[in-house]
Amino acid sequence: MSVLVYTESENGDFKKTAFEVASYAKGIADMMGTSVTAIAVNGGDTASLGNYGVDKVLNVTNSTLDNFNAEGYASVIAQAAKSEGATVVVVSQSANAKYLAPLLSVSLEAGYASNVVGLPKSTAPFNVKRTAFTNKAFNYTDITTDIKIVGLGKNAYGLKETSGAAVTEDFSVQLDVQGVTVASVDKATDKVSIADAEIVVSAGRGLKGPENWGMIEEMADILGAATACSKPVSDLGWRPHGEHVGQTGKPVASNLYIAIGISGAIQHLAGINSSKVKVVINNDPEAPFFKAADYGIVGDAFDIVPELNEKLKAFKAANS
Repeated sequence: MSVLVYTESENGDFKKTAFEVASYAKGIADMMGTSVTAIAVNGGDTASLGNYGVDKVLNVTNSTLDNFNAEGYASVIAQAAKSEGATVVVVSQSANAKYLAPLLSVSLEAGYASNVVGLPKSTAPFNVKRTAFTNKAFNYTDITTDIKIVGLGKNAYGLKETSGAAVTEDFSVQLDVQGVTVASVDKATDKVSIADAEIVVSAGRGLKGPENWGMIEEMADILGAATACSKPVSDLGWRPHGEHVGQTGKPVASNLYIAIGISGAIQHLAGINSSKVKVVINNDPEAPFFKAADYGIVGDAFDIVPELNEKLKAFKAANS
């Protein structure tokens, strides 16, 4: 009857989302009067999960799973859920989790609610609040299957530290992975990833060319942020396609999203609408982004951004 949580890791370290979904699972477990079990695949310091409400960690070490494979990971989580008799499984809304969750749902004959933004309104019936219509509205969904899968939206719950301790157990799994084979994975190790970033600095065609991106990267470096871009920019080859954010690119749910020289096409706004605070810098006061932004500056980015960078550096130095 435990709540099972899938904790994602990368390069042997747990991601921030792992601690957030663990915190959320603890909240559900408290409502249901049960415990939290985490499944960790080639993870890091499993004891650290105890700081976020996990009672037991099922640790899977398997070289076959060094690179993400949706079928393999879904199989591991399903085996853990059956072993623990879990009635609720919590995953994040990362690209990988979105890929494996439907497979897991089929395997466990479980209902799956994605984009969940808070603890269940009730557990009997199991009713959760979700975003809908590209984050423009909310709905409440009942999951009526015996096993429920919850996909927690990024930054929707936050980190809730506890004083608990987690017991780690080795967990053996049976794998029969076919189909997709990972040949190689290239990762940018010197940058903050868009998926994990608390702050994202994004720019569009208003920068006029790739040679002007230095001030954007400087701002991102000052803020410890990820860099991103609009679709036209990646289509023109000014920036890597991996930086394209929006409905047709990577979704963003950062705490702060800064858009520079981006007019605000509906597809872009739909993909970044989950960000908590949105700031826009644009020389066109009629740019659609101003209607969606929390704060806006009308002016030339080539004047504003360098000056803003200097102010940010001075503020950072004064508070370090």
